[in-house]
Amino acid sequence: MARSIYITSAEGDTGKSTIALGVLDLLTRSVQRVGVFRPVARSTHHDDYVLELLLAHDGVDLTYEECVGVTYEEVHADPDAALSRIVSRYHEVDRKCDVVVIVGTDYTDVAGPTELSYNARIAANLGAPALLVVRGAERRPDEVRQIVDVCVAELRTHHAQVIGVVANRCAPEELVTVRAALGKSLPAWTLPEDQLLNAPTVRALMEAVGGRLAAGDEELLSREALDLLVGAMSIEHLLDKLTDGAVIITPGDRSDILLGLLTAHAAEGFPSLAGIILNGGFYPPPPVARLVGGLGQRLPIIRTDLGTFRTASAAAATRGRLSADSQRKVDTALALFEKHVDGETLLASLDVSRPSVVTPLMFEYELLDRARGDRKHIVLPEGSDDRILRAASTLLQRGVAQLTILGSEVTIRARATELGLNIAEAAVVDPRDGELHERFAEDYAELRKHRGMTVERAREIVGSVSYFGTMMVQKGLADGMVSGAIHTTAHTIKPAFEIIKTVPDVSIVSSVFLMCLEDRVLVYGDCAVNPDPTAEQLADIAISSAETAAQFGIEPRIAMLSYSTGESGTGADVEKVRAATALVRERRPDLSVEGPIQYDAAVDASVAQTKMPDSTVAGRATVFIFPDLNTGNNTYKAVQRSAGAVAIGPVLQGLRKPVNDLSRGALVGDIVNTVAITAIQAQSLASLEAAQGANP
Repeated sequence: MARSIYITSAEGDTGKSTIALGVLDLLTRSVQRVGVFRPVARSTHHDDYVLELLLAHDGVDLTYEECVGVTYEEVHADPDAALSRIVSRYHEVDRKCDVVVIVGTDYTDVAGPTELSYNARIAANLGAPALLVVRGAERRPDEVRQIVDVCVAELRTHHAQVIGVVANRCAPEELVTVRAALGKSLPAWTLPEDQLLNAPTVRALMEAVGGRLAAGDEELLSREALDLLVGAMSIEHLLDKLTDGAVIITPGDRSDILLGLLTAHAAEGFPSLAGIILNGGFYPPPPVARLVGGLGQRLPIIRTDLGTFRTASAAAATRGRLSADSQRKVDTALALFEKHVDGETLLASLDVSRPSVVTPLMFEYELLDRARGDRKHIVLPEGSDDRILRAASTLLQRGVAQLTILGSEVTIRARATELGLNIAEAAVVDPRDGELHERFAEDYAELRKHRGMTVERAREIVGSVSYFGTMMVQKGLADGMVSGAIHTTAHTIKPAFEIIKTVPDVSIVSSVFLMCLEDRVLVYGDCAVNPDPTAEQLADIAISSAETAAQFGIEPRIAMLSYSTGESGTGADVEKVRAATALVRERRPDLSVEGPIQYDAAVDASVAQTKMPDSTVAGRATVFIFPDLNTGNNTYKAVQRSAGAVAIGPVLQGLRKPVNDLSRGALVGDIVNTVAITAIQAQSLASLEAAQGANP
C-alpha cells in the first residue's frame, strides 16, 4: 500500500499547484513509483490543468483517467456516494504506486467551510495526512495565523491528520514574520509571491479576448505577459510606459502606434514586448500590413473584434496558471519550493525511506543536487541555439551552475527575452571582441608555436566558440565547458586535445555513457571516441571509467568485455582484452576487474555462477569496457532503445579539465544533465587538487 499526502486549502488562489508540484518533485527523487490523484476534478468537459501539470512531470506513469475521482457535479448530486467512489478510485492508483500526491479541490463553485470539511473527509477516508496551503497575499501575519487556526480545527474536526502548513504568495519582506506568526505547533513554511507564476501567457490573453494571431511567431504565444497596458495615446507618450514582457492593447486602426511599438520592440535599449492586441475589429490597410510583414518581426500581433473596454476587461481578468507548457514557470515554482520548504522534514513526516534501487529520475536529481552543493562555472559556447538558452534558464533558476554563454550579447539576450526566458545571471561574452580575444590569441600562439602558429592566425582560431570556450577553461575563467548541440564532436574536443591535454599517466581521451536502467546505473565505455583502442589504451579507458563511476557514486566493478569468458577463448581480439585486464591489475591493484568476460556473465548472477563462480565482479559488474567503438556504440544504443534505458553522455574522461560533448539531437534535459555532470567533474578535480596541495 502506498503512502500518500493530501494537499488542501480553504480558498482559491493559494498557489496550491506550486506546492503540489514541489511535493511531487521531492518524492520522485526519493521513491521509485509516484502517483497523483485528483479526488474532485474541475469539469467533465475540460481537462483539469493541475492534473495535467502533475502528470507531465517525469516519473509519473499514469493516465489522466486513472487519476480522477469524481466531478463537482457528482459531489453536488450525492456527496456520500461521490466519497465512496473517490475512495474506490484512489485505491486503484494506490496499488500501482509507492507514494501518491493527492490534490484537493479548487473552490471553483462552492467556497468556505463546507468544501474544506469535504476535503477533510476525503483525506481521512484515504488515510492521507494533510498539508494545508493558505494564501499570504494582502494579509497581515496575524491574519494568516487566524486562517490557519480555523482551517486546522476544521480539518481535525473531520478526523484529518495535519502534518504541516505552507503560507504561499506572501510578501517577500514578510516571510520571516509570517513564519514566526504560525508558531511551532506544526511544521510551517512560507513562500514569496512571484509575479511570473501569476502572469497569463499571451495565448491565454488571445483566447480571453476571442482573438486570432494576425502576424508573428505562434511559438511566442507561450511567453508570459508580465504587464498589460492600454495604448491609445500618441506613440511618443506611450514609449515611456513600456516594460519588458508587456502586452499592449491598442485600436486596430492606429497604424502609427503599431509601427511605433514594433520599432521600439526591435530597438536596442527599449523593452522587449510580449505581444500586441489590436482591438475593434480593425487591421492596418494593405500597404501598412505589407510594411509590418516586411519588418520580419516575430512579435505576436493579435486581432479581436471587441472594443477597448471589453478587451481590457477580459485581459485583466485572465489568471495565470502554472502549466506544463511553461518551463520557466515550472523552474520558478520548483526553485521556490526547494529554497523555502525543508524537504527532509516533510519526508520524515510521511515516513518515506529511500529504496535500494536507483531509478533514472533519482539519478538525474542526484546530479542536480550535487552540482548545486558547490556551484561551478560552466561555459556554453553555442548561445545561438534556443535549446542552450532554455537549458541555461533552467540551470540558473534551479541554481545548478554559474554560466557564461558565448555569442553576441545583444542578440542572445534579446532572443532569450523573446522566448520568455530569464538568463540575467549568465555572463554573455562575444569571442571575437574584447580584451579576452587578444589575450587568448597570444596565449594560443605561444602554446602552439612549435607548430608554427602566429598571433595573426591565432586571432582567427580563438574567435571560434569552441576554442574560445576551451581557453576560458584552461585559463581558469570557467571550470568546464559543454558544447556540441550544433557542432560536431571533433569541433568540440579537438581544442581540448590541443590546449587542455590529458591527465598524467593517461594516454588517451575516452568517453562513457551513464546508462540509467529501471533500478540501477551502469557505466559503458568507450562508446563514442576511440574506434579500435590498443591493449594499453583499453587499460587507460578502464581506469578512467572506474574513476568516473566513483565520481558519480557508483562502486566500480570493471568487466573487460569480449566474446569469451576467462580462459575459454583465443584469438587476437581476446588476447587484447586479456592483456588490457592484466595492465589494469598491474597499474591499479585496488580496482576490482575481470576479463575477458562476456556481457551475460558480467551482468547475470546465474550465468556468472556457471562461468566464473569465484569472481567478485562476474554477475555484479557496474563498469563495462567494450573492446572497440563498433561494439560499444551499438550496444549502448541497443540497450537504450530495447530496454528503455536513459543514456546520459557521452561523458569525456582523461582530460585535465572537464569538457563534454552533446549530441546534435540533444534535448534541453540532456543539456541540463550534461552541465550538471561537468560541474561534478569540476568539483572532483578541485577536491583532488586541494588534497594534493595539503599533501605535497
